[in-house]
Amino acid sequence: MEWLNYHHLLYFWTIARTGSVTAAADELRLAQPTISGQMRALEEALGEKLFVRVGRNLVLTDFGQTVFRYADEIFATGRELLDVVKGRPTAQHERLNIGIADVVPKLIAYRLLAPALALDPPVSVICREGKSENLIADLAIHSLDMVLSDGPVPPTVSVRASSHLLGSCGVTFFASNKHGPRLKGRFPTCLNGVPMLLPTANTTMRRDLEHWFAKVGITPRVASEFEDSALLKVFGQAGAGVFAGPSAIEAEISKQYSVEPVGRTDKVKERFYAISVERKLKHPAMIAISETARERLFGSKAARTTAD
Repeated sequence: MEWLNYHHLLYFWTIARTGSVTAAADELRLAQPTISGQMRALEEALGEKLFVRVGRNLVLTDFGQTVFRYADEIFATGRELLDVVKGRPTAQHERLNIGIADVVPKLIAYRLLAPALALDPPVSVICREGKSENLIADLAIHSLDMVLSDGPVPPTVSVRASSHLLGSCGVTFFASNKHGPRLKGRFPTCLNGVPMLLPTANTTMRRDLEHWFAKVGITPRVASEFEDSALLKVFGQAGAGVFAGPSAIEAEISKQYSVEPVGRTDKVKERFYAISVERKLKHPAMIAISETARERLFGSKAARTTAD
């Protein structure tokens, strides 16, 4: 039977948390060569590099990030155990590890996860952001419990997981009310030739928008492309171009980014999925997320529609 050296894991966890071997050595009151040697021993035992050096800094590899998440949970459980043994009150909550695809708008992510934060007994929600494919791969090793994405599991991903549609809505186009491009004519004709901020070409939303542009005879000027939806909106707030967002959070986008709706269409749909290894959602927090999304966020009462 293979055993993990938890002293080595503690040294690694401290380096990752403090940001350097020097800081870890100070915290653990050990010599730097001792820390470095134990780190190499852990990497040899695990068979992969945990850090790469970028300039003077140590940066976690993808593998190192996975090990750090497990180490964080292990030592958190250890602290809770000591609290129980010594009779101290604990704040032990059930954990739900959720991956959020970087194309999912932050406001949508919050609205989706809010029901999980209000459960009794409480649930600690740990959020990670990244590419859908990478997050779905983490489901396979049970590093994540669920992934929020704008699409189902891609056929190219060899992970056995189920896609649960949380809901869909049309899109609203926004422009800065102070510095945005001047729009002429009625919607959607007013979008013709104006600078447009779009998701990158590898996203479902980009393909759907381009299909709609072609269908209605619109040729916008692509000013910038973004992987991060929040960064796209910040550029829109600054007046760099018109951008599209989910109509389900139209009011929130307008308020937060000081932009105004230009027009809406239901011919382009934003869809959001909960992806899990289970065919049926069982965790109380996952069920709360799913039910609230369907009944309140994307339900018929919340939907805002405009015919084109």
